[in-house]
Amino acid sequence: MKGSMKIGIVIGVIVIVFLMMMGGGYNSLVGIREDVKASFSQIDNQLQRRNDLIPNLVSTVKQYAAQEEEIFIGVSEARAKLAGATTVAEQAEGDAALNSALGRLLAISENYPELKSNQNFIQLQDELAGTENRIAVARQDYNAKVKVFNERVQKFPTLLYAGLLGFDKADYFEVAEGAKENPDVGDLFEDKE
Repeated sequence: MKGSMKIGIVIGVIVIVFLMMMGGGYNSLVGIREDVKASFSQIDNQLQRRNDLIPNLVSTVKQYAAQEEEIFIGVSEARAKLAGATTVAEQAEGDAALNSALGRLLAISENYPELKSNQNFIQLQDELAGTENRIAVARQDYNAKVKVFNERVQKFPTLLYAGLLGFDKADYFEVAEGAKENPDVGDLFEDKE
């Protein structure tokens, strides 16, 4: 009887220690997951800032290059794709499409010297460049938080209970397929008649 009582006490102590670890680990995972969510919302904030700049930029360019309708449609479609993104992967894909469309939009300024010298265009272009830098920093911060979270979820002893408590690995913000390629803007520099 004494032997089985000792075994029961040891098992009870192990269970209590495990439950205490789980409680502390759970709270830690909740905090880190919230850091990931907050970092992702910063990406959203910066993407929204850029999204708000684009109509002004397009409007300015249209004043000088109204015949570039195909480019304006491309920017509009890319903005809609990004706005409709619900996952990290969809957001990365929409962002890549918008970057490509913006590259084409900004490249047409080479064909219009009056546009290139327009103060409004220059200011919008500078604001857009600053926003792109903010987006890059926000993505970097987000991926750093995801790394901390994913490491914690996969490390012992947390891996024993993280899945049971609903903590799965978070997705990194990765460059979408084709985003590493520069947009083809060669046709924009052909002679316009």
